[in-house]
Formats: sequence, structure tokens, C-alpha cells
Amino acid sequence: MADKRSNETVLEQLKNGIAQFELVSSPVLSISSSNSQANPTALFGDYSRRFFARIGPSLGRGSSATKKVERYSVQKVTGDGRCLFRALVKGMAFNKGFSLSPREEKNDADELRMAVKEIICEDEEERPKYEAALVAITVDESLKRYCQRITRPDFWGGESELLVLSKLCGQPITVYIPEHEHTNGGRSSGFIPIAEYGTEFGKGSRNRKPRKVVRLLYSGSNHYDLLV
Repeated sequence: MADKRSNETVLEQLKNGIAQFELVSSPVLSISSSNSQANPTALFGDYSRRFFARIGPSLGRGSSATKKVERYSVQKVTGDGRCLFRALVKGMAFNKGFSLSPREEKNDADELRMAVKEIICEDEEERPKYEAALVAITVDESLKRYCQRITRPDFWGGESELLVLSKLCGQPITVYIPEHEHTNGGRSSGFIPIAEYGTEFGKGSRNRKPRKVVRLLYSGSNHYDLLV
């Protein structure tokens, strides 16, 4: 489990609008934060203090996008360690107009996790194409250690996996936090976008139809749900 005090620190910074995120438009090899507690990697628990979100220029701190409150319904996702993968397969199915049975959701979630493992841990030709994910993985642990952990069914997904899967699946993904975690609490019920992945797949091209965005809700309890 993530350190409770670290979570509280990050959430407090989000509420006050002072959380430090790295603003990038392409993969980089360093992080800009000078305060480790302000880095949202603390949200990921003892095994993997990786970047949570590289926020692109359109979602950067101080921009109007981070102040924009959006309204969606929350579809709860089982919190068994697969929540990111479950939320993603659930969202992709929803965008195609159908729902998954609990068994299908679990199996498809595990398939996504293993797809990341194959790309990052086994395919030496494809791996270099996912440089941003490799940077996020190896900032705090060896690739060997990561590849050992990802085989576990309760492996927690985060930014590294979103970087891989958005590209691998051709899927635009936006991550949100609850409005009350960014403001001063209260009964606010909206959601604020904090990170985008695979935005190019939402635009379409001559040979590719635009894909609908999957919206994931991240909470300070290391959990992802789906927004629809």
C-alpha cells in the first residue's frame, strides 16, 4: 500500500493547485520536480514510485484545462490490483456499445497486463518504440525487477502501462481526479482532467477512424474507476 502521509501530501497540493507535474510534449530523461514529496510518483506504493502523469501542455499547471470541471457518471471497478486494466477494457467495450461479464472483464484485463509484459520485457525490437514507458519504469527500479512484478495478477498499473497501452491499442485515454481532491473539499461532484495519453488516436486520419476517449478516474486510494 502507498504511504498514507505521502498520499495526503499530494492530495493537499492538488487541492491548493501547487502540485508539481512535469510538462512535456515528448519523452524526456529527467524530472523537473525539486521536491520529491510534490512528485505524484508517491501515489504508487512501495514497489513502484514511478511518474503518475506527465501532463502535456494542454493540461499543464495554471492552464484553463486544469480548472475545467467536467461531469460524468462513475462506473465502479473491482479493486483487486487489476483496477487500471479493468477500467480500460471496460471503457473500450463501453465505447463499442457492449458490456463485459465479470469473467470477461477479468480475463481481458489480464490480457492487457500480459501485453505490456510482452512489449516491455520480451520483445527487444518493439521495446525501443516505448521509450517514455521505459523511462517511467526505470526511474526507480530495474527493468528486471519490473518484469518480475508484472507477472503477478495483483500488479498495480500506472503511467508506464498507460503509455504502452494507449499506443498499443490505438486508444486515447484521459485520467481525471475528483473535483473535491483538487479544491477545498465540500460536496463537489465534478471531475478534473490531469493527464492525457494517445491523443493522436482521437483525431483520426485518412487511414484511421478517430477513437472515442476512455476516461479513467484516479483516486488517492490508488484506485481507478471508469467515467462515462
